[in-house]
Amino acid sequence: MKKIIVLGGGGFIGGHLAKRLKNEGNFVRICDIKNHEYFSHEEICNEFIKGDLTDPVLVAQVIDEGVDEVYQLAADMGGAGYIFTGENDANVMHNSAMINLNVAKESVVKKVKKVFYSSSACMYPEYNQLDPSNPNCEESSAYPANPDSEYGWEKLFSERLFLAFNRNYKLDVRVARFHNIFGPQGTWKDGKEKAPAAMCRKVAESEAGSQIEVWGDGQQTRSFLYVDECVEAVLRLMESDFLGPVNIGSEEMVTINQLAQMAIDISGKDITIKNIDGQEFIDKYGFKCPTGVRGRNSDNRLYKEKIGWEVSEPLRDGMVKTFTWINQMVLENSPKI
Repeated sequence: MKKIIVLGGGGFIGGHLAKRLKNEGNFVRICDIKNHEYFSHEEICNEFIKGDLTDPVLVAQVIDEGVDEVYQLAADMGGAGYIFTGENDANVMHNSAMINLNVAKESVVKKVKKVFYSSSACMYPEYNQLDPSNPNCEESSAYPANPDSEYGWEKLFSERLFLAFNRNYKLDVRVARFHNIFGPQGTWKDGKEKAPAAMCRKVAESEAGSQIEVWGDGQQTRSFLYVDECVEAVLRLMESDFLGPVNIGSEEMVTINQLAQMAIDISGKDITIKNIDGQEFIDKYGFKCPTGVRGRNSDNRLYKEKIGWEVSEPLRDGMVKTFTWINQMVLENSPKI
């Protein structure tokens, strides 16, 4: 039995990861600023500490002696409506950087055996993601650096931070770049949700014969990885000798309109798509449409080479499970007549 700490275990990916680790018989301690919305503490951990990881005193208490593994997934983050408006840039950079600085230092002080850091595909240069049909997200393409958001810049900084602690202090680290992880038991409303959850929610809330709104022209491309496969990929990376950084994502690229249509088809409803952009969007929401880069797709060649495993679940299978769960959430949260 390993002694494991999951930082950010009150979040979407962290909660699923902690649940898997606990189910495998490990002692799991979670620290997060919030409780998990959909999992009870008993389902995902042996101990839950609620607190702000930007506080070094708290981090020194959470990461104690004799820890086998720390999984660092805690961050100030959200979907496009949170990351790309510019209004949250300072908090995103300050809070996430402080957490990572605290965790790296304390992991060395307490002689943690191994640390996982969750970076993001948002750190890839914008100039390699302008063509929606052929984005370049190979790991070596990260430099010259030019992420499209401050969230991405902080992720890139923290990758370098953990790798520097590896070089200078022999901290055994693994770094992965997540590409749009989705699934049930995650954020699905209020602006911090990712595109798959947003599309499922919009469709679930809409009546047959209506239309759903898709931000931008809908031709921007992404790939999306189901959360169970993400967790499997993380654990396999941790068992390997490869430090990373390495992509963890799907290579099944779709346009955002195709993603929306997939949610519509799964629902069985007769719903159309309305794209909103430009001045129409500004007039309605009061800020420029936050669509992110034009194209992004995971490049999994390095992961396959170093780890010898690849993700396999089709996007639609994960979307069926996600829509089913979000549709139930919408029904449960609807006003009772």
